[in-house]
Amino acid sequence: MSGDPMVGRLLERRYRILARVARGGMASVYEATDIRLDRTVAVKVMHPGLGDDQEFAERFVREARAAARLNHPHVVGVYDQGDDTSDGQDTVFLVMEYVPGHTLRDVVRKEAPMPPRRALALLEPVVSALGAAHRAGLIHRDVKPENVLIADEAHGGSIKVADFGLAKAVSADTQHTATGGVLIGTVSYLAPELVVDGRADARADVYAAGVVLYELLTGTKPHEGESPIQVAYRHVHHDVPMPSLLQPGIPDYVDALVARATSRDRDQRPADATVLLHQLHRVELALRDGLESDPELAADLLPRRSPEIVDASEPGNDTMPEPFDASALALLTEVDPRDSGLVDDGSPDRTTAIERHPVPAGATEAVTTTAAAPVTQPMRAAVPAAAVAEAPTEATRASAATARPATGRPAGKAPTRIAPVTTTARRRSRKGPVALLLALLLVAGIGAGAWWFGWERYTTTPGVLGLDQAAAASELEAAGLTAEEGEAAYSENVEAGLVIATDPEPGGKVLDGGTVTLVLSLGPERYDVPDLGGKTEDEAQDAIAATNLTFGTSKGRWSETVPEGQVIRSVPKAGTTLKPGATVDLVLSRGRKPFEVKDWTGGDYDAVKAALEKRRLQADAGEEYSDTVPTGDIISQDPAPGTVLYRGDTVSFVVSLGPELVEVPQVKAMGVEAATELLEGLGFEVRTEQADIYLGIGYVSSSDPGAGDEVPKGSTITLYVV
Repeated sequence: MSGDPMVGRLLERRYRILARVARGGMASVYEATDIRLDRTVAVKVMHPGLGDDQEFAERFVREARAAARLNHPHVVGVYDQGDDTSDGQDTVFLVMEYVPGHTLRDVVRKEAPMPPRRALALLEPVVSALGAAHRAGLIHRDVKPENVLIADEAHGGSIKVADFGLAKAVSADTQHTATGGVLIGTVSYLAPELVVDGRADARADVYAAGVVLYELLTGTKPHEGESPIQVAYRHVHHDVPMPSLLQPGIPDYVDALVARATSRDRDQRPADATVLLHQLHRVELALRDGLESDPELAADLLPRRSPEIVDASEPGNDTMPEPFDASALALLTEVDPRDSGLVDDGSPDRTTAIERHPVPAGATEAVTTTAAAPVTQPMRAAVPAAAVAEAPTEATRASAATARPATGRPAGKAPTRIAPVTTTARRRSRKGPVALLLALLLVAGIGAGAWWFGWERYTTTPGVLGLDQAAAASELEAAGLTAEEGEAAYSENVEAGLVIATDPEPGGKVLDGGTVTLVLSLGPERYDVPDLGGKTEDEAQDAIAATNLTFGTSKGRWSETVPEGQVIRSVPKAGTTLKPGATVDLVLSRGRKPFEVKDWTGGDYDAVKAALEKRRLQADAGEEYSDTVPTGDIISQDPAPGTVLYRGDTVSFVVSLGPELVEVPQVKAMGVEAATELLEGLGFEVRTEQADIYLGIGYVSSSDPGAGDEVPKGSTITLYVV
């Protein structure tokens, strides 16, 4: 964006800002280049002036630390955090993984409503990422389609959860008051408890994920209003409707999954995203099997209606505890609490999960007539609202049938004969008490049966989280239940072998003598770097991916032992234990290091030999006489200059011994012709001169060089003749 002063800046002499890709209420996100590592990154820059606000700056730093704690393939990684003051003001920024592509919001606009299998495939990585955060003790608090990034096909199409700016460590006092009394998060995805008392835990993320699933399935948000306050009000007072109301082809068990995740009673929701992921996988399996309906799975997933929720089906009853945090909502939307409209709008509640999918027929028969007996509060918790509403009609009909005249004539018609009043009164006095007694016995029996089938035969699942398998099984056996080991799961904060979840959850209802599935911790999810030595780069990348690690980069190194293209070693080294998604780099062999032969002729052999040995090359030398090359210098070499050699190869040289020396023979008193012939035969040049005493007899008196001297072959010998 040409008018953006950030574009073109170099933050901390490392991050070159290229273009703005997104803008939020607190910060803008830019595409940038890390000039030190030569890679594209995303830089999130706090808006000007906010860096001076200590609260905003601390939240920004908290985002960096929170996201850096998560090393997961479906979480956007945070690389760096800094504060640039080069322009005279604080520019607080985060450096994050750049995900080129689009957001889940774009997919909702283009594809929703979509088939359940497609919706769950998009949601599964999101829930997996949230599960990793929850295991690390973090909650996201702003789960929405805009914070789900989807890479384009050229970059693998991976799905990643971004923006942990609202993430916070889970504690017993996690409330909105940390932000000055203002609710944080997006109102369309706020869990009811966040609106009522501001408390947030992992189940708030679960609620938001359930709303996202509803939106994927239907193409609309579950609660809408003219203002954010009205939307928040509906989250508190109205159940999320069943997706099948808008898309009738959706199976009952998918409806149940949405209902479970978005239950207004957070105790009815999955305890965290890891549990939700397990339930999501069960629904995916049913979808893969092509089941149009699965009443057992639906009944298992549907939230169990508490007594308060049953009462809520009756007009005029509120279902959530006060106080309703009107002030916080008013701050959220800058509306005076007195004008917030936080009153019952009189609109009927939408169909709830239990009304849409009542309990199985076997259980219905036991409870449909319970209105004939006094309904106790525990029994009402297990009776669907429809059964409670309809049962009085059946009881009324039974009473009407009992009270009909003995003649059996329809009401309203006059009888042909009227019996004496005294006789009629006598008959009623005999049969009335008996009929009443039978009716009371019948009602009592039906009530007892309903109490048994609807409540008493269930027991509460004991809390065995944190116990080992033996101790958990013992606790369950003491409660009359059977323990069954389920599929184990990784946990960052629960040591291996201890229980991290149960199905049903702690406090949930289970039949007496029923089975409780234990999910045992595998401990922190860790993987050892495999031994990659000798593998090709492709084979090594496959091995890294198979161990849930991430391939980073490859660097080439010369190797005299490892063939070109094969892995020399990995960084970190083989056997190192890492978190899932951690990066493993490769060092690949470039083969033997080549060495280009230079022209060493005329150089000193000893110096050349020392230089070659430093490069782990061998030198071999022969010797020859040379009249032109000084002694010890190189006359010739093999191979010729420009040839490529490798370590251990040999270069052969011919080293000069200097000129060949020949001893001058004794030629004194020899005739000039004889002496000249002898010296020339030895390779000398001969020159004659007259001696100081010249007699003309033609004999040699002396030579220069003299007899016995060694001179180079070809030298000139001077003969002095008398």
